[in-house]
Amino acid sequence: MLEQIRAAGGEVFAITSEPQTLATEAQESCGIQFVAIGDPHHEIRDDCAERGLVDVFYNTIPGDKNMGFRDVHPKGFFQPAVRSVHKSGRVLYRWRCVAKHSNMSGAGPRPEAAYAWDKIKAAMDSEHDAELDKNPVLGEKSKSWYQFLLMLLAHGWFLRPKTFALAREGDEKRPVAWAAKVTPGLIEIYDQFPNAPDPF
Repeated sequence: MLEQIRAAGGEVFAITSEPQTLATEAQESCGIQFVAIGDPHHEIRDDCAERGLVDVFYNTIPGDKNMGFRDVHPKGFFQPAVRSVHKSGRVLYRWRCVAKHSNMSGAGPRPEAAYAWDKIKAAMDSEHDAELDKNPVLGEKSKSWYQFLLMLLAHGWFLRPKTFALAREGDEKRPVAWAAKVTPGLIEIYDQFPNAPDPF
């Protein structure tokens, strides 16, 4: 897909609400083949909103529920958005996610790349800005809010929910603590369930 976009004269950039050092780290760690740009003070985001390109939704976290987000997202963290702009300034495609339980608070699926690319190509011949896409074809069905909470709980070794941050060297590992807590209960359950040999 990236090759098709570049062959058509376009380019792709990722913009994150993290500082540039973390944007670059994520780009290298994930093997992204395009540039990730840090916008921790929302200068790019605000400029795009003022120019009517797309108003990227972002969350701010109350101090008592910070979970470390404010350290890397000082003005709040961006929710997913897609925007495609012609060199003339005309908007070819735009979509934004507003965080809610039905889309896993923004962690849910995004528009399919092929779908968005088709929309962009179709808009090349238009003279008008594309409207905000409110019903895109998504890459997959969103998990329910309860399934998402269970995923976060599993990620925290079923001790407490833990968000999916980029893993770094020196991060706390919990398998031993988790195993120590759950092993007695597993042994008890194991002993309670029958496991009779099949005489046939």
